[in-house]
Amino acid sequence: MASSITISTVDAAYGAVRVLEDVSMQVNAGETVVLLGTNGNGKSTLMKCIMGIVRPRAGRIVAEIDGVKHDLTSLTTEQIVDLGIALVPEGRRLFPKLTVEENLALGAYRPTARAQIRQNLDACFETFPRLAERRSQLAGSMSGGEQQMLALGRALMLAPRILLVDEPSVGLAPILVARTIEKIKELKERLNLTVLMAEQNFTQALRIADRGYVIVHGKIEFEGRSAEELNNNDLIRKFYLGL
Repeated sequence: MASSITISTVDAAYGAVRVLEDVSMQVNAGETVVLLGTNGNGKSTLMKCIMGIVRPRAGRIVAEIDGVKHDLTSLTTEQIVDLGIALVPEGRRLFPKLTVEENLALGAYRPTARAQIRQNLDACFETFPRLAERRSQLAGSMSGGEQQMLALGRALMLAPRILLVDEPSVGLAPILVARTIEKIKELKERLNLTVLMAEQNFTQALRIADRGYVIVHGKIEFEGRSAEELNNNDLIRKFYLGL
């Protein structure tokens, strides 16, 4: 059951400020594609465009799920979520005064997920044993690494087909970044997900990337057809490695 996203010549802006210009990308079924860029270059805006939170001024975003194509630019965020597209947002965006289990339950929003909420909750606790231990703890009292686990778990509760992960390394110590990236890889493989991850930590992102794109000032400046191509690109050496 294949799931993919095609982004074609997308422009987006906040008022008079243009953020994305002529952005085109492809995320094929079963791939982990990374969108690399430093802060303020449009990564989060593109994620929001896919989810219908920000409406592109031009272009199309099409998700193909089980052979059926859906123009996401014509759908509401609720309808996009119902297709099985889940976002782990930058900064995690948890409900700090709700418990771990309550935050997870809120992730089971679409009807398909509601029908298997107990099964998904058990799978989530199996994947993240720390969350099972702290199921009654308030989310706001957890460490940054635990909160990132919870944000990933909440997305899993949706029973997603396509997983969008926005800046999972933000605010985490290096060892926790590495563990989070490994967990994304594990989930992708175990659940047969299609993954688009926006990240500025080049070294960690490349550990799980099949291929990727570099975005600079709202434009795609380079497409790497493999992790090796990304690693050997002069633009990346300049922005990320200081070479």
